[in-house]
Parts: sequence; C-alpha cells; structure tokens
Amino acid sequence: MKKNVIVFSFIIIILITNLFGYETGEYLSPENLVVDKDGKQLYIAVPTANNVIVYSVKEEKIIAEIDCEKSPTGLCLSPDQNTLYVTTGSENGILCIVDLEENKIKSKIPAGHTPNSPVLDTGGNILYINNQFDNTVSVIRLETEEVIAEIPVLREPVSTVMTPDGKYLFVANLLPVGPADTFSISSSISVIDAKTNTIVKHIDLPNGSNAVRGLAISPDGKYIYATHILARYQMPTTQLERGWMNTNALSILNVENLDLYNTVLLDEIDLGAANPWDVKCTADGKYVCISHAGSHEVSVINRESLHQKLAKVEGGLNIAGRILKPEDVQNDLAFLNGFRHRISLKGLGPRGITIFGNRLFIAEYFSDSIGSFDIEERNAQNVHSTKLGNSKHLSDIRKGELLFHDARQCFQMWQSCASCHPGEGRSDGLNWDLLNDGIGNAKNSKSLLLSHKTPPVMISGIRDKAESAVRAGIKYIQFASLPDEDANAIDQYLSSLKPLPSPHLEDGKLSPSAKRGEKLFVSATCIECHAGSLYTDLKNYDVGTGKGKEKSMKYDTPTLIENWRTAPYLHDGRAATMREVLTTYNPEDKHGITSNLSDKDIDDLIEYVLSQ
Repeated sequence: MKKNVIVFSFIIIILITNLFGYETGEYLSPENLVVDKDGKQLYIAVPTANNVIVYSVKEEKIIAEIDCEKSPTGLCLSPDQNTLYVTTGSENGILCIVDLEENKIKSKIPAGHTPNSPVLDTGGNILYINNQFDNTVSVIRLETEEVIAEIPVLREPVSTVMTPDGKYLFVANLLPVGPADTFSISSSISVIDAKTNTIVKHIDLPNGSNAVRGLAISPDGKYIYATHILARYQMPTTQLERGWMNTNALSILNVENLDLYNTVLLDEIDLGAANPWDVKCTADGKYVCISHAGSHEVSVINRESLHQKLAKVEGGLNIAGRILKPEDVQNDLAFLNGFRHRISLKGLGPRGITIFGNRLFIAEYFSDSIGSFDIEERNAQNVHSTKLGNSKHLSDIRKGELLFHDARQCFQMWQSCASCHPGEGRSDGLNWDLLNDGIGNAKNSKSLLLSHKTPPVMISGIRDKAESAVRAGIKYIQFASLPDEDANAIDQYLSSLKPLPSPHLEDGKLSPSAKRGEKLFVSATCIECHAGSLYTDLKNYDVGTGKGKEKSMKYDTPTLIENWRTAPYLHDGRAATMREVLTTYNPEDKHGITSNLSDKDIDDLIEYVLSQ
C-alpha cells in the first residue's frame, strides 16, 4: 500500500510539472547555430540544457545531442567538418573539442570567464575565443592545444570575425568604456593584428552605441557589419516616437581604412526593430541579414543597394529629393526604404543566425525552435518554425524573461526592458534622464540584479521597491499597459537572477591582495554602509557627489555584489573606475576614509571591492 502511494505521488508530481511548467533550466533556449558545408546538418547551442543539438535539416529533427556539462556559448566548425569547437561555461570556462564522427567531446582546453565566439584562422590551425568578463581574446594553437597569447580588448567581447586574408581579427565590445557624464560615449570594435596578436586600433561607433551583439564580414572582405543599439541618451525620456530614446542600428566598417564608414538605422519612422542581435552575409554577397531579438523578425537588406545609396550620400548627390551628409544617415529612419525587407517570424526571441545558399536558419530562443525561410522568397507562407522538443508551459520566471526581452509590449516596438539592461538585466553604462525625480538630472542606469532584495530602488531611492519600479518602467519607459500578472512575472524573473563569480577571484577565493583589502574595507568605514551579505544597509547618504540643484542630495547605498561589471560608478557615472570612486571623487572622505591610504592600500581595497 505504501509503495502504491509513493508511485501515485510521483505520477502526480509529473502531471503537475507538465501542467504548470518548468523552471528556466528545463528549457533549451537555442542561441547560436552553425550549418555544415553541405547544408545537411545544423549544430545548435542550447545553453539552458547544457548541450549541443545535432539537427537534420532534411528530416527536421534532432539526430544527436552532445553533452557539454556546462552552458554552450559559441560554435565553430573545422574546415574538414570533422570537428566542432564549442565554448562553454562562465567562470573557469572550457573550450570543448568535439569529434563529429562520434558526436563526443575528445578533449577540453581551459578558457577564461564566459568564453564565446570561437573563430578559426584561415589555415584552421589557430583558434580565437573571447573571454567576456576577463576582457580578453585567447589565441589557441590547436595542434598542441595550448593558449599562446591573451590579448586585452575593451569591455565584454561577445562577437568576433576574421578577414578572409587572415590579416585582422575584429572583436565587438558589448558595452562602452569610460565615464558616462561626457559628451560622447560608445562601444567600440577592437581590431587585432592576427600575425602579431596585438591591438591595432579601437574603432568607436557613433555616440550612444551600446549592446553590440553581432559581427559579419562581406565575402569580398571589404566591410564589417556590426549590430547594436544607438541610444539617444541625451534626451529626457518624455516619449518614444521616431526613436526618441533608443534606435536600432547597423554600423559598417571599412576594412582597408580601419574606420567607421557609416551607420544606418534598422527602424522605420513609426515602427522600431528592437534589439538587433546577429548578422550574416550571404555567400554571394547579395544580402545582409539581421535578427531582431526584441521584435521577433529578420531584416533582409540588399547589400548592393545599401552601398550604392551610401556612395551617393558620400558623393553629395540628391537622395529622394534631399541631400544628406554622411553624418545624417545615422538619424534617417527612412534610409533603408525600398531595399530592406522585414520578415516576421513564427518563433520568439531570434538570436543566432546561419545561412546555407539562400536558406536562412534562426535560433528562436524563447520558443525552443529553429526558424527558417528562403531569402529570395520573402513571404509569410515561406517562413517556418520547427520545435526542438515538446512544447512546455511557460513558468512565471520564463514568462517574465520573455516579457523583459519582448519589444511587442512597447509602444511601436522601439525597445524592450533589455535595451537599457542588456546582459540579463544588467546596465548599458549610460546616463538616462528619467522623469521620476525631475528633468535635467540624468543618472546612470543600474543593474537590476538583487533589486528586489535591496529597496529602495533607483539611484536616488525615489521608488520604494523594485515592484514599483517595474510597473513605472512599463508605463513611463515602455509607454505601455500590462496586466499585473505580467508585471509579477517580470518581478519573478528579475528576482531569479544570480550573480556571477567575480573574475578577480582566484580559484573562487579572495586573492592575497583582496584579503588585505578586506581589512581596509573595515578600517576605512566602508563596511558601515555596505554592510551584511548584500553589502548595503538599504539607506541613503550624502557622499559629497551631488552637483547643482542636487548638491546635498542623498543617494541609495548600492549593493557591491557584481560591482566589477557595473562601471561607470557614482550616480552620474562620472567615475570610470573604482579607483576614481575612492580617490578623485572622494576628497572629503565622505565616501569612506581613504585619503590616508597609500597607493598600495588603495589597490588592495579595490581588489576586495571588485571581488564581490
């Protein structure tokens, strides 16, 4: 009898799980994919399932699964198609080398913090991978499976391409570097000399560029295409029309000159194309294709027409009854009219894309599916979406994650919550003039990690709790109205976010320098406000950083957890580094008693703070 009760209970648990949904880890979340040279098989990274799916294009089904043990973040096929290189994990990342005859990992190479975007050199002997939170690119000699160089880039490298001649490696830095209270701030593309493994140049994108996700190179090797958000952060957030807050862009770099050629907007006058993600060119160079993760679509742009029109602008010719200067293009919401097609997808959350011939394949993150269509036949009947597994009911957390990234909730689809909080609810590094505390007093966007545990919220503590801020954001930033059950789901998603271990830790523990800094953290009185396990006493203080009408303003004490990834610092982002927080912008010791510390002491204190 007792045994029957146990079995019955187990069956009930299974039924309830199937009825009411799964936690986020139960989903597949396809994010990256590559197609083999014959167009027969796709290799699909499914990070929340910790494996790579081998998918038959003809049969439209999974034929194998490769267990990666950790979350796969990037894929690359060897020239002979016998080996798959897979970057996996976050801290203590791993490069997995997969034998595709047996679909098994044959060796592993240690990588940095959150490796991604593996790229082979032209000979297939050297592999490059980004280490996102180490801000480096690793150079790996495959014959000996050793890392032969570590190249420092700028901030959070997430995408990489190599020129066909093997001369240069272009690396997309997700976020801007530097203070946020300056006239211009933007993400950059780092250029690496592949022969010397040294930085040649950092190419700045237009002011306000951030969330650079994808890179592609034209087949002739002349141009690099980069997808990103182009934020209009200088404007108060009073409206959304005509891309008032965020526009979505494609920047074009000239490889020969190593400079920015121009930037075109992917939106239309009254319809945003939110959160551009991946970008690829067709092998014949005819089209450039872009996935839009927020508006659930793909842009197909005639590349020849694009460059012809840009050349006319450069030559000062009349364009559609008007003369544009090259610098005007990045503000022209009608520039792509006539040669860009927007293809609505049947799946949700398109991220990585790959192309075979005229067939485009799309990793549809939120619907656990693979989308596809023929680029030459752009019609709704031609768009397909194939599930990679059984349909799952959305848990509240998963629903909240979808809503957080979904621009359909926003007026005219200009942006999603993730537009200002990329990287799972973190910060874009920009200052925004929100209207919750007046106008003309822009403040740095905050990471939303732990926001539901550390009230009040917003830098000035103007909102009593994160739940209030979520609802205000829906109303006053998305200019939308959602049922409270949707807002509750967003709350649950944000509450589920977990901090990543700091790259400043050594084997998961404080370094000797950080241990010395821990003592200074106490003696410098930092611990009095940044107290407890969350490193905040949840109170507001005047730390001497207010200016103008906010000169004596009290600011919220932020948690220090994951502060290593939240630069710039202080309420207006004026401090590019933690050193500036403790020295340049703390002359009266209102923000900890640091004026009596030596340079070495400051180094140790910084190391401790950045280890949280």
